[in-house]
Order: sequence, then structure tokens, then C-alpha cells
Amino acid sequence: MLAILLAFPLFLILVVLQSAIVSATPLLQGTADLILLTIVAWTLQEQVQVHWQWTIIGCIVLGFISKSPLVIILFAYLAVTAIVAIARKKLWKVPYLAMWAMTLIGTVIVQVITLLGRWLEGADIPFLQAFNLILLPSLMLNLLLAAPVLALVHDLANWLYPQEMEV
Repeated sequence: MLAILLAFPLFLILVVLQSAIVSATPLLQGTADLILLTIVAWTLQEQVQVHWQWTIIGCIVLGFISKSPLVIILFAYLAVTAIVAIARKKLWKVPYLAMWAMTLIGTVIVQVITLLGRWLEGADIPFLQAFNLILLPSLMLNLLLAAPVLALVHDLANWLYPQEMEV
């Protein structure tokens, strides 16, 4: 319960950082996605069971500042959470490799779903231009921030869910 209550202020802080600092320092037209990185890192934590709740809270908070409709945001981030949850159980045991792989996959999913949503709204955005100017730079920034975010989220998860140590 504490983890869910902590999600609200954490995502509010992340959204402020996202809108004030991260969006002010783009690479071409792409920016890092702190919400995505936090959701991926949180879902990768073995002891965490409330990753779906965190994703929904993050999406709702992100919906207040995003131009995308909340349905698009929810669909994209829940899809990423599902993939990361499956990968956590089945495939990956090396946390940083898993974080980088899931960040790569998650960034592509979120960017493509957002682009599809923009097209449905009637925006005339060429795919190649969106790929070169938004997706690739965003991917690079997300991959650069993936390791520090994983380390911080890992510490937070260990604080919220202390594990017993064998002596």
C-alpha cells in the first residue's frame, strides 16, 4: 500500500522534471521519457507486485501534461508494462541488460503508438521524419538514462520491499 501511495508524489515530481528540464533539452526533436524509464525499471524489480498500478498512476499523471489522449497513453504504457512483466518472468536475469533491452522496445512501442494516435487525429507527420527526428533521438536519450534510473528505482524497491538476507 505504501508503494502505491508513494507512486503519486514520485510521478508528480517526474512529470515536473519531464516538462521543465527534460523537454527543454531535446536532441533534435526527441526527448527522454522519465515516466517510461521509471515504469520499465519498476516492473523489472522481482519483489514488486504493484507494477500495473504504478503504470496506471504514471499514465494518469502524464495525461495532465501530454497532448496525446489518455487512451493512447494508457494503451502504450500498459503494452510496455505487459512486455516487461513477461520478460522479467521468462527471459532476463541480468538487470542492466534487461533494462536496456526493455527501454529500447518500450521507447519504440510508445513512439509508434503515439505516432499512430497523431495520424488518427489527422496530423500529417511523415514516418521517416518522425523516425529520424523523434524516435531515434528519444531512444538514444532513454538508453543513456536507463542505467541511472534503474539504480535509483532498485534502491527504492529495496527500501519499500526489504529482502531477508541469509546468514
